[in-house]
Amino acid sequence: MKKNILLKIKYDGTHFAGLQIQPRQRTVQGEIEKVLSKIAGEEIRIEPTSRTDSGVHAICQCVTFQWDVNLPTEKLKYVLNNCFSKRQNRFRILSDIEILSAEEVPEDFHARFSATGKTYRYIIHNAKEYDIYRRNYVYEVKEDLDFQSMKKACSYFIGEHDFKSFESSGSNPRETTVRTVTDMRIERVDEDIIIQVTGNKFLYNMVRIMVGTLVEVGMGRKKPEDIKEIIQAKNRTAAGHTAPPQGLYLLEIYY
Repeated sequence: MKKNILLKIKYDGTHFAGLQIQPRQRTVQGEIEKVLSKIAGEEIRIEPTSRTDSGVHAICQCVTFQWDVNLPTEKLKYVLNNCFSKRQNRFRILSDIEILSAEEVPEDFHARFSATGKTYRYIIHNAKEYDIYRRNYVYEVKEDLDFQSMKKACSYFIGEHDFKSFESSGSNPRETTVRTVTDMRIERVDEDIIIQVTGNKFLYNMVRIMVGTLVEVGMGRKKPEDIKEIIQAKNRTAAGHTAPPQGLYLLEIYY
């Protein structure tokens, strides 16, 4: 009888063409499935919670899959991490994928459909000089940002709203664009502005558009109170720019 396995994983999205498998592209899903299939001796497909884009990172992503390999589940984490390291290099340098945990879950558990919410983190480096060593991990903004205005603007996102204005143009049609943001907080740590947003579900590029809009508030191009009108507009052109993927991290998934 096949076991249903939940993996919690971390990855650096810099050198991936996103999570979802794509022909002739290196993806997180592709790398994980190659290793699992080699161990199993048959094709293994994984189901992720969230399909992150190219350049987006994950501090905790979740995937589920089924197999009947005679390998103790508690050892799977170590076997996979060893395989990833060997696949990537011969110098034992850390891989850009790390398995955080592996556990057997009930048959009806699904990484995506069983999730009740997610938290994303976004990091803006707000300084006069770029930090070239962090260019793949933050959004570099040289202009002075009004932190207090950005903080005030965050409060308007919280609650159940139709977030159509914060969905990328050309996205696949959805049954509804109503989503619930349960928490949104922002803090300044030295030259970094860190934004964390929690919700039940997110539209395509929703967090990045929210961040881009907050940056425009910080620059004085929009007022904090404009967020309410942008939401009511239900029009992508009313919101700000889409912040780049490098500063975005999938932080936590709730079940």
